[in-house]
Amino acid sequence: MPKAVVLLSGGLDSTTCLAQSIADGNEPIALSFRYGQRHTKELKSAANVAAHYGVKHIIIDMDLSMFHSALTDMSLDVPENRDEDSMGSDIPITYVPARNIIMLSVAAGVCESFGADKIYIGVNSVDYSGYPDCRPEFIKAFEDAINKGTKAGVEGHPIKIVTPIQYASKSDIVKLGKKLGAPLHLTWSCYEGGEKACGKCDSCQLRLKGFADAGYKDEIEYE
Repeated sequence: MPKAVVLLSGGLDSTTCLAQSIADGNEPIALSFRYGQRHTKELKSAANVAAHYGVKHIIIDMDLSMFHSALTDMSLDVPENRDEDSMGSDIPITYVPARNIIMLSVAAGVCESFGADKIYIGVNSVDYSGYPDCRPEFIKAFEDAINKGTKAGVEGHPIKIVTPIQYASKSDIVKLGKKLGAPLHLTWSCYEGGEKACGKCDSCQLRLKGFADAGYKDEIEYE
């Protein structure tokens, strides 16, 4: 069975990607990061999702707390109650500089170390918050870079970056997750780390709209 590394944040998108990687016939290795984010609740969700599937789960520790982002700097406020036009109009303060570049680089190293030939990542260019590292042109360019700069790539065993939800709306992602039987009730998308999801940040609002548009009730609790 081919192996695949799946970037697993513990959120809706990455959990759906993990479910898709299994449906595609891969043996997944879930890869999460403790990078100095505002809270570790999403990592608990990632662990619960990985345990649900019984897959290998690697958590990498790296300190990005010096990066300028509301997700790593507690002195910066997370934007709340923005409409969709506002979300897509600029690169928000919740963008973590070069995060996907860093995580995909680590994922490539894990691929080479464990003999995996695919990286699954839940980037999306439809219902998203303006992040430049979620665009298809970035993914294509980075896949090319990986295969020019790794032993696997230069020896003719290229690593493919798989983006199952690249062009899916959030409601489509919910529908796909449900179709695949993904444990969406175990996921956490909120930028805050309270007992319940805030329901106000960009991530919560996109998630809530996605569930509503898909005709499902979100099973996690909100404030």
